[in-house]
Amino acid sequence: MTARREVLAGAVRTLAEAGVASPEHDAAELLAHVLGTTRGQLVLVDDVAGEQAGEYALLVARRARREPLQHLTGVAGFRHVELRVGPGVFVPRPETELLAGWAIDAATQLESPVVVDLCTGSGAIARSVVDEVPGAGVHAVELDEAAHAWAATNLEGTGVDLRHGDMATAFDDLVGTVDVITCNPPYIPLDAWESVAPEARDHDPHLALFSGADGLDAIRVLERRAAALLRPGGVVGFEHADAQGESAPAVFAATGRWTEVRDHRDLAGRPRYVTARLAR
Repeated sequence: MTARREVLAGAVRTLAEAGVASPEHDAAELLAHVLGTTRGQLVLVDDVAGEQAGEYALLVARRARREPLQHLTGVAGFRHVELRVGPGVFVPRPETELLAGWAIDAATQLESPVVVDLCTGSGAIARSVVDEVPGAGVHAVELDEAAHAWAATNLEGTGVDLRHGDMATAFDDLVGTVDVITCNPPYIPLDAWESVAPEARDHDPHLALFSGADGLDAIRVLERRAAALLRPGGVVGFEHADAQGESAPAVFAATGRWTEVRDHRDLAGRPRYVTARLAR
């Protein structure tokens, strides 16, 4: 048996030395995972058994090699739901909860809204919308096969219409009828490879990360598809990189098809997502 404090302290040092951004949080989450409890309940644990300490040490070593925390625990929290995640799917980020919240607010104002989530990834936004707007008809699409499989797991039994395909051509049967579109597209420029955190660069699918020389290729595709799918007056919201606070909304503003093109900041004050309304 080893004292919990000692086990945690050693893990925090290991993760900090490896450059992990939140060593205390991650060390505690991993220990809670091994012990089958929550981070908040760790204070009730005095000692860690040898077998559990060994399992924990292996997970800490993997995290120190910058494997995503959520891949090690197998889950990611997103708003009010818990998602299954792992290799092959983009791990949903807290910043994206703001975009999901916007979509939920927009859908809540309508009776029986039709909501489409393009580039659904793990299904995080679609799952949150169907969870918080019970009357919504929610549709989602994902191109990557591995990510689609994770989305299928997370959306099973929810009633979400999940499809495997390209957002550029998806949902021909919904053209002109959609009320709300959400999308967390790839938006990292190809030449920004070295600036991407190892957790994302080495473990998230590149299809979910990179999008042409300026990072806007997928957003241009989104603009065209959203214009086709939405009813007049329908709305679209999409995430972008914090360096694209002007260039991302400009993609929509330049076409003349949209009104109320607005950029929104995240909780850290960084440009994070755009919303727009299809002109009537």
